[in-house]
Amino acid sequence: MRTRLPRRVRIVALLVIALVATPLISLLLRVPWARIPSILRQEFVTDALVLSLTSSVLAAFIALFLGIPVAILLSRLDGLFASVTRAVMMLPMVLPPVVGGAALLFAFGRRGTLGSALEDASGVVLPYSLGGVVLANAFVAMPFVVLTIEGSLRGLDSRFELAAASLGANEFRTMIKVVLPMVRSSVIAAGVLAWARALGEFGATITFAGNIPGKTQTLPLAVFVAMETDQEAALAMSLVLILVSLGVLLTMRDRWWPAR
Repeated sequence: MRTRLPRRVRIVALLVIALVATPLISLLLRVPWARIPSILRQEFVTDALVLSLTSSVLAAFIALFLGIPVAILLSRLDGLFASVTRAVMMLPMVLPPVVGGAALLFAFGRRGTLGSALEDASGVVLPYSLGGVVLANAFVAMPFVVLTIEGSLRGLDSRFELAAASLGANEFRTMIKVVLPMVRSSVIAAGVLAWARALGEFGATITFAGNIPGKTQTLPLAVFVAMETDQEAALAMSLVLILVSLGVLLTMRDRWWPAR
């Protein structure tokens, strides 16, 4: 049986909830609801929306493809090496986004550590391109993949892998056919989180890929520009991002909020 919360705790909790909700409510009250369809049909809005959806989906798949092997590795390791590796993989989650974008620029820019070699070998230039947007999005989204899937992998019963091995399956087949299907829900959750994080990315994108309308201007960047030139458009685009974020939270509620 749950004990009754002290009155002071309830009051403080309600004040905090109100503090968080007030900015969102204030934004919603200013949304030009009647003009939303016409605003969202404007060329710069549709361009930013299409670019955001394209880049965030690609970034989510890349984050999953690269993050799953890292999550598997970390789930099998302990000690200093695992701790340092995990810290490095989580760093994009806590770094100021602009710093992450600067790091990408120094690594993959035309004069960067890897960027010059990439351009010489393939002619590909990542900064200020769609590829740069996708890379910046994947960079900030990957920690969510690693963190989500590693936690699930650590909770698995190793006897299933031993049973598969006893039936002649090699390690790779066991991982693909036994382990990953058992954490399918976590893989899906990681993909959704990565997509939502990529969709809302701002700092790393503008630093590494710029803010070129129709080319690298994603929806958050378009909101930033519209705040100075067309606040109604900024409000409409903000509403889209809020609805997407809310949808992700409601979709993932069973993972974060225990059933009562």
